[in-house]
Amino acid sequence: MLMIRLARFGAKKKPTYRVVVIDKERARDSRAVEIVGHYNPVASPATVDLKHDRITYWVKCGAQPSNTVARLIERNPAPAAV
Repeated sequence: MLMIRLARFGAKKKPTYRVVVIDKERARDSRAVEIVGHYNPVASPATVDLKHDRITYWVKCGAQPSNTVARLIERNPAPAAV
């Protein structure tokens, strides 16, 4: 089963996260299937960069977002198409 979750990167006490599609059984920072976004909680204000089209694709393929990623998606909706 695939999950969309956060993988921690960055220096000690200065975390940055990648939003990744990864097999549920793999370790947090192991090799991901695809990187679908970035999250920097240290920046003021926190920055979130998501590839909404790819997230939608993976959800349709059966991937489930973690609670944290679901909250990030909810707070940062996709821009309206023109």
